[in-house]
Amino acid sequence: MAQTDKSIQCPCGKGTYRACCGTFHFGGASAPTAELLMRSRYSAYALGLGDYLMQTWHVSTRPESMDLSAETRNGKWIGLAVKASHEADNKAEVEFVARYKPHAGPASRLHECSRFVKEDGQWFYVDGDLYES
Repeated sequence: MAQTDKSIQCPCGKGTYRACCGTFHFGGASAPTAELLMRSRYSAYALGLGDYLMQTWHVSTRPESMDLSAETRNGKWIGLAVKASHEADNKAEVEFVARYKPHAGPASRLHECSRFVKEDGQWFYVDGDLYES
């Protein structure tokens, strides 16, 4: 995806990629809210931007490495719906449903309540709880 193409829809569904998550992926800006960080992380998964995911993952829970090649090769993320978002005292929770379509087989849903923390003016993903489908 060309980061300068103003007409490409953002994977998170909130507008054009350049004006939305592209701002955080390549523009050097930090997401001002936990919900926007979650949306930008969803878009990073959809676009295979593992470096961005690692940079926005809190050091206390961040994996040593991440490889999105199998996920990208075997299917694609096809939609995001934010159900709820709450911020207070530099902590936040965002509940969302993300849909994934493997190349073979039916689409699936990931329903999660993610936790975030704000440190030095920047939001980080900490962890999340999955809901049963």
